[in-house]
Amino acid sequence: MKLDNHSYIAGIGYYVPKKILTNFDLEKMVETSDEWITTRTGIKTRHIAEDNETSSMLGTEAAKKALLNANLKPEDIDFTIVATITPDMIFPSTAALISNNLGIHGKAVLDIEAACTGFIYGLSIADQFIKTGKYKNILVIAAETLSKITDWKDRNTCVLFGDGSGAAVVSVSKSESKIIDFYLGGDGAYKDLLYIEAGGSLHPASEETVRNRMHYMKMKGNETFKVAVTKMSECAKEILERNNIKQDEISLLIAHQANERIIRAVQKSLGLPDEKVYINLDKYGNTSAASIPIALAEAVEKKLINRGDLILLVAFGGGLTWGSMLIKW
Repeated sequence: MKLDNHSYIAGIGYYVPKKILTNFDLEKMVETSDEWITTRTGIKTRHIAEDNETSSMLGTEAAKKALLNANLKPEDIDFTIVATITPDMIFPSTAALISNNLGIHGKAVLDIEAACTGFIYGLSIADQFIKTGKYKNILVIAAETLSKITDWKDRNTCVLFGDGSGAAVVSVSKSESKIIDFYLGGDGAYKDLLYIEAGGSLHPASEETVRNRMHYMKMKGNETFKVAVTKMSECAKEILERNNIKQDEISLLIAHQANERIIRAVQKSLGLPDEKVYINLDKYGNTSAASIPIALAEAVEKKLINRGDLILLVAFGGGLTWGSMLIKW
C-alpha cells in the first residue's frame, strides 16, 4: 500500500439549469423585495431546474466537462462519488445513475450526504484512495436540485436556494499540484437548525406529512448564521496553522456560497482583501454541496486561478457539518 502518493484536481467543470429566477420574480410569489433579499443575502438570481430535470442529469453534464478538462474518458474513472441532499431517489444512488449515464460500468459508486460541506468531504475521500494507491482517477460530483425541496410559500427560505452541479476529477499527481490537507467536522447537537423533517424512517411519507409541508427545508436563520461564521472561521484558521501557512500566502478563498454576510465575516476573520475572495452567489444563490465546485470551476474558467496558487476551500452545512481544504493548484 502506497502512502506517499499525492492527489490533485486534474479537471473541473460545472453546469446549471437554463431557467433563471430573479428577486423580482420572487416579489410576485411571496411577500419580499429585491432590496430585502439583496441586502440580507447578496443574492440577485438563482437557476432553477425544470420539473423533468434531476440531480443526476445536472451532475452528468458537470462530470462531462470535468472529464474533458482532465483529458480523460469515462472508462478511465475508477470510482464515482456524489455529494447531494437531493438524490433522484432513495436508492439506487445518484452516483450509480450518473455513472450509467456516462457509460461507466463495473466501478465503485458512492453517495455522501454532508449537505453544503459535501464537496469537501467528497474530495477528502478521493484524496485518501489516491494516496493509498488504490485508485488513479476518481470523479467527485456535487449535484443539487434544491428547488424541489424548497417551500415556495416560506419567504425566509425560498429566496436563498438554487440548483446546479460541479464536478472534479481527482488523480495521482505527477507535479507539485496537490491536495495539501483537509479538516472535517460535524455535530448532530445542531440538528434542529437546518433540516427536513419527513421522508425518512422517523416520519415516512404520509398524507399528514404532505399536508403539514414536512418534506421541505426548515431553517433557524439567525442561529445558523452565527454557528456558520464561527465554525467556518475556526476550521479555516486550523488548517492554515497546522500547515504553517500564513493568511497572506493564500491566493484565493472559495467559501460555501450561502450568504454574502457570512463570507465577508469569514474573510474579515482571516484578514483577506476582497481580491482574494471569490463570490458568485449573486448569480446562483445557495446550491448546497454544488456551490464550491461551481465557484471553483468558474474561477478557473476566468483564469483567476493558476497552477501553483494556494486555494483555501471552506464550507458549512446542515447536519451540522463543516470543513476546510488547502489545495496547491
